[in-house]
Order: sequence, then C-alpha cells, then structure tokens
Amino acid sequence: MAKHPRRRAAAAAALVCLTGLMAAPAGAATPGPATPTPTPTPTPSPPPSPARFVSGPCPKTAEPVPELGKARCGSLEVPENRARPGGRTIRLAAAIIPAVSAKPAAEPVVFMAGGPGGETFDDIPFLVSSGVNADHDLIVMAQRGNRYDEPNLACPEVDRSNARAVGLGYDSAQAKSQMLEALKQCRNRLTADGTDLGAYNTIENAADFADLRTALGIARWNVYGYSYGTNLALTLLRTHPEGIRAVAIDSVTPPQSVVLPWGWPSAQEGIGAILDACAAQPACKNRYPDLRKTLDEQVARLEAKPLTLTAPPPKGGAPVKVVLDGGTLLNVLVANTVKPADVPAAIDELAHGNPERFARARALDAAPAVGMTAHGLTQSVACAEWTPGVTESEVLDAGRKAFPGWPDTVLAQTPQLPFQFDVCRTWNVPDRAAQQRVAAVSSVPVLLLSGTFDQKTGSDFAKDAARTLSRSTSVKIPGITHWVVPQSPCAAKVLASFLARPTAPDTGCVAGLKPAPFTITPK
Repeated sequence: MAKHPRRRAAAAAALVCLTGLMAAPAGAATPGPATPTPTPTPTPSPPPSPARFVSGPCPKTAEPVPELGKARCGSLEVPENRARPGGRTIRLAAAIIPAVSAKPAAEPVVFMAGGPGGETFDDIPFLVSSGVNADHDLIVMAQRGNRYDEPNLACPEVDRSNARAVGLGYDSAQAKSQMLEALKQCRNRLTADGTDLGAYNTIENAADFADLRTALGIARWNVYGYSYGTNLALTLLRTHPEGIRAVAIDSVTPPQSVVLPWGWPSAQEGIGAILDACAAQPACKNRYPDLRKTLDEQVARLEAKPLTLTAPPPKGGAPVKVVLDGGTLLNVLVANTVKPADVPAAIDELAHGNPERFARARALDAAPAVGMTAHGLTQSVACAEWTPGVTESEVLDAGRKAFPGWPDTVLAQTPQLPFQFDVCRTWNVPDRAAQQRVAAVSSVPVLLLSGTFDQKTGSDFAKDAARTLSRSTSVKIPGITHWVVPQSPCAAKVLASFLARPTAPDTGCVAGLKPAPFTITPK
C-alpha cells in the first residue's frame, strides 16, 4: 500500500502498492461471494523483549535527505521471531529529527511508512515540508526487512522483472512466469541466508515500534501512518496501546478489511470520483462527454488488441518498448502515474489514436530504483494476511461488480497485485489472517484522512475503521489521491491541529474545497 507521487514507479511495481494497499471498503457490499471473516485469534502476550537502541550514523540515502544532518540516528535491535526466544537478532534503522520549534511538545510523532516494503527515509522531506515536525520531534524507523535494515529483504530480481514486464502484456503468461521465477530466486536467496520469512508480518512490525518507544525511554507519543502504515498503526493501537496519545492515519487500510479483492472497489471508487468530478465541471463535461463509456471501450479494445509502441522514460534515456493492454491501462490509472487532472484528456487522446500519456506513464516502470523496495516484506505480509481464505473466483466477481462488462482477463487480477495466488504459492509463508484481520477497538483519539481520488485505498475505508474508534474524526479531501497530507495544505493544517488538540482538531479549511480544474485539450 506503498506510495506517494515521487515514487509512483515503485508503487506500480510493488502494489502495493500498496504498497501502499484489498478488501471491500466500508459502505460497499463485500464483492462477489461473501468471504468468511476469520474468527479472531487472541494474540498471546509475548515475553519481555530484549530490544535495545544502539546509536550510530544515519543511513547514506540514495538521494540526499538534508534533515538527517540534524538527526540522531541508530538502530533498534530486536528478535527476528519473538516466538523463538534465543533466535536471530535483526537491526532496524531509525532516526530522530528534532522539532523546528524551540519549545516542542513533549510527545514526539512516530511515522509509519506505506508499502509494505516501501523505503522510509526518502519520505522524510515530505514529512518535514508538510510540517509534521514543526512542534514535535519526528521519529522515523524502517519497518523490518526494509532498506538500511539488517537483513534487507530487497529483491533486485523482482525489480528487474518488473522493468522487463513493461514490454509484455500485463496479464500475459510470459509476465506471470517471469515474475514467479524472480520471486523464487529471491526467496531462495533470502532463506539460504537464514531469514525466517514468516516473521516478517504486521504483528511483529507493531511489536518493533512498541519496543522502540520503550528503548528510547519515551513515555507517550503520537503515531502517524499512511497506506500500509495505517494498517500497522491500527495494529499497534490494538496490540500495544500503551503510551499512545493520538493516532493519525492517512489513506486508510483497516486490518479487518484488508482482504485480497479490496483493490476492485477502491479502483471503482477512485476512478469513478475522477470521472464524476469531470462531469461536474462544465468545461470538462463539454469537452469529454460520455467519459465513462469511453474508458470502458478503451479497456476492451486494448485487451482485445494490445498496442505495442516505444516511449521515452520520464527521466530521460532511450525509448523503451511498451505494451498497452486493458490491464496496463487500469493499473496505470490506479498507480496515479497519470495525474488526475490529466486523466480525462489522456482517455480522450487514447480513444482518438494518441496513447502517449499512458505509454509514457507505463515507461516509468522500465527504470525502477533497483533494491529500493523490500519485496520480501511486501509478499510476506500479502501472502500471510491478505490472501488466505480468498478464492480466485471471488477476485473475479469483485472485478465484475466494480467494472461490469470489462474483459475477465483484466478483472481476474487484483489491481497492483497480479497473479497473487501463484505468487503466494511460491512465497509460502504461514497463514496469519486470523491473528491480523481484527479491528482496533479504542477510545484513543484518531484522525482519519482520505482523498476522494485515491484509487488504491478508497476513501470509504475510513468508515470501516471509524466504527470501532469511539473518539475518531474523519476528514475527506476532494481531488486528492494517495497519501493526502503532502498533497494538501489543508490536510497538513488539520493534522497539525489534531496533534495539538487530538479531541478537537480544526477541520474548517475542508469546507468549500473542490477538485482542481481538469486539463482541457483542443479538439
């Protein structure tokens, strides 16, 4: 469920993701045949953890993160598998960035990134520019298995496979076999090094953050997470509520709802909101009439007869081969690699023989940052928590409900998570659905932030989460996609107000907000 505007390529490759993130959103009927909800299994209290924080140098990031120059850094040492005392110890990179204020609040903010598997430290500039550390120290820790951790569950094999897949059909047999072989190679390499892939899950992730708080000697803190980080934050609230003053979750994925078909209603909600917003703007409606019908036609046309062309990667370089089929078109939309303001124009151009916007967006995935995403964590979570108990027919039924009439070959693959059932047979980790698909029931103040154009984690998910959070405030920002706060000054203002007064945040700036005007091209 990892990912924000600067890392759209990673989002499309991993998820998601997303990841930044696979269940019917609240307010919508569960897609397809009802999926039985696992009977919650009480999570046993783990023995006291031997965790400790060891100070050390800040990570040398791929791109400069100036804020680390003032940070206190180090690593949290924790057991890899808390159910196996005396087992291997792992190290998680962390940084504490001081507040801008000379008199900061006593309680810091700990950040939980998206994904799972999304790189954490390159989120710091977005957090700082959004004012998250204006009045609070900011704590950032890479989730277990992420970049700069020991071990690092990156899968360069998967990154290279995703790059080659740009020139293949999205749901083609070749794309599938190539992906499965890459995952097999990665799994074999990681397990040969002694990595217990079954220990890389959300409950262990949450225990890591609980250990971080005590290891740093922090009495109380605030929690802020986005995408998969909201799932993790709610799991922390459920399993380790001690010391939590307030929780802000942005682009919400509640643990009780994250079941594989979730991508379909989220895509339906987000894409539908963009099309509806176009219809509500006279200039857009007049220029692009019947846009929903046009999109349906283009998905069917491309799936029946894919386009093969070349396109230059957005960051430059030689043009690459790109195949546009129906699945590619859908997933480019869900990945937000075409700006929402440009979506109506891009669909219209495609219908009139100009696929350039979509081709360039797809070419973005041809040059991934190899080793950036911890695909090992992504798949360990997805296969242990999101996929069990679901059938392929349920995924297809969810797709048919979301987009009636679209080709089954498109609808058979959950957006951002193609071939997931085969992937999980290859990845082969224990089923943890019953332990993880449990709602957080709490009276701790919670802020839920959603964007109406979010096609990965539909804004209706917030309703699901809020039902068991008695002191929650839900805010929906029009015209915003995945990870709301860095894109919306109003959302950043609401978050700051919430951190100052969790029980009475100022949401006044939301009133009157509307999506920005859409791009209008000449006829």
